[in-house]
Amino acid sequence: MKEFNSVSPEIAAQLAAVVGERRFYMGDRVREDYTHDEMPIYGKHMPECVCEVESTEEVSAILKICNDNRIPVTPRGAGTSLTGACVPLHGGVVVCTERMNKILGYDLDNMAVHVQPGVLLQDLAADAEAHGLMYPPDPGSKTSTVGGNVATNAGGMRAVKYGVTRDYVLALTVVLASGEVMHLGKTVCKTSTGYSLLHLMVGSEGTLGIITEMTLKLVPQPGMNVSVLLPFFDMETCIATVPKIKMANLDPQSIEFMGADIVESSSSFSGKKIFPTVVNKKDVGASILVTFVGETEDELYEKMEKLDALGQTCGAIDTLVVDTPTLKKEVWTARSAFLTAIESDTKYMDELDVVVPVDKIASYLMFVHDVGEEYGLTVRNFGHAGDGNLHIYACSNDLEFDEFWRRNKLLMQRCYTECARIGGQLSGEHGIGHAKKEYLEESVGEVPLRMMQAIKAVFDPNGILNPGKVVS
Repeated sequence: MKEFNSVSPEIAAQLAAVVGERRFYMGDRVREDYTHDEMPIYGKHMPECVCEVESTEEVSAILKICNDNRIPVTPRGAGTSLTGACVPLHGGVVVCTERMNKILGYDLDNMAVHVQPGVLLQDLAADAEAHGLMYPPDPGSKTSTVGGNVATNAGGMRAVKYGVTRDYVLALTVVLASGEVMHLGKTVCKTSTGYSLLHLMVGSEGTLGIITEMTLKLVPQPGMNVSVLLPFFDMETCIATVPKIKMANLDPQSIEFMGADIVESSSSFSGKKIFPTVVNKKDVGASILVTFVGETEDELYEKMEKLDALGQTCGAIDTLVVDTPTLKKEVWTARSAFLTAIESDTKYMDELDVVVPVDKIASYLMFVHDVGEEYGLTVRNFGHAGDGNLHIYACSNDLEFDEFWRRNKLLMQRCYTECARIGGQLSGEHGIGHAKKEYLEESVGEVPLRMMQAIKAVFDPNGILNPGKVVS
C-alpha cells in the first residue's frame, strides 16, 4: 500500500490557483455526492478537496502538483459507476471533468467526432443523430459521461451488433500522473504501429491516466428500426433461443432478456404495464426483446418473418411487434430503467456484471438463483442475451446490513468462482473499481494480474491515480 500525504493549506492554494476559487471546493463546500457512486453500498469516502477542471492544461497542472507531493487523485465524471470506481478511497483530490462538456467538432468525411470527456452520452447521441450519424455504444445510464464510458469500456444494449466503446475510440488525449500529456491514436480506421497504448487506456478506470479529449468513430444513422418481443414459459427455453437467432443471419442490433420478476418490478415502478406477464392466457416466465435496423420496410419485415418462424420452432408463446414510435419509446425507456426499478423496492443489493458464453446463460442463472435461495437472498436478473453479459442482483429487504453483507459475500464468491469455471469473465461492462478487486485474479489468472500491476507501476510510479481500484 502506497503512503500518501494530505492536502496542506499551501497545496490547496496551489490547486485553487489552477482552477480558480469558484471551481475549487474544500471542507464544508465539498458536496456529499462526491463520496459515492450509484452503488453506495460499497462505502462513502470524503475527498479533501474537489477541482472542477475545464482543460487539459488544468488537469496537467493538478497532477504535477499532486504527484510531486504524493497526494491521491480520483478522476470523476457523472458518478454513475456501479463498482465504486470514482469513490475517493484515500481522500485526496477529486478531479471532476463534468465542466469539460463540449462537442469540439465533427469530421464528417471520416465519420468521427471530437469531444471532451464530460459530454453526456445522451447529448452526444442526439447531436450525432442531428448530423445523420449514430454513436453506437448504448450503456443503460444515458446520463453517464462519454469519458466515463471510455474509462470503463462500457458496452450496452447495441453491443451485439456494433461492439463496445473500445471499438469506437480512434484517438485520446491523456494526462499521465506526472502531468505529461500523451496524444494517442489518429483519425484512421486501423493501425499496426507498435503497442496499442490507446486501447490500454480504454477500460483502465482512471488508474493509468486521465482522459481529457477523445476522437470517436460514428456510423450512418439507420433509416428504420423495429423491436420484437418473444415471450416464453421459462428462462431456460427463452435463453436457448438466443444462439439460434444469432445463427439465423438476422444481424440483430440488440437481444435483451428479462425475467417475469423484473417485469413486475418495472410495472410497479413506472405505473405502466409495458411488458406482458400473460400472453394468450399463458403465464410468461421470461422474454427476449430483439431489435432490427434497416433501410426499408421490406428488409425489416423479412427479418421479422424469419424471427417469428424461429420463435415458433423454439417454443415462443407469440411474436409481439413493437412498431409505433410511442410504444418503442415506452419499451426501451422501461428496459433502461430496470436497475432503477429494482432500487426502488430494495433495501440492500449488490450486483454481478458477469459475462458468460451465450450457451451457458440459462444454466448459470439457475446456479445463481439456487445459491441465492440457499443464503436467503432474492436474486433478480436481466441483461444482454446477445453477448452473454448478465446483470444479476442479490437483494434483501428483511436482513440487517451486516447479515446481508455476510451472506452476500458468500454468494458472490461462489458465483464468481462458477463464472470462471464455465469460461466467463468477472465484468462485461461495469469494470472492477474497488468493489470487485478481490475476485480479479481468479478471473484473469496470476500472471496476467502481475503484468497489470507492472503496467500500473510504469504509468503511475507513485500510485496516486485512483488508488485502491482495479489492481492498485
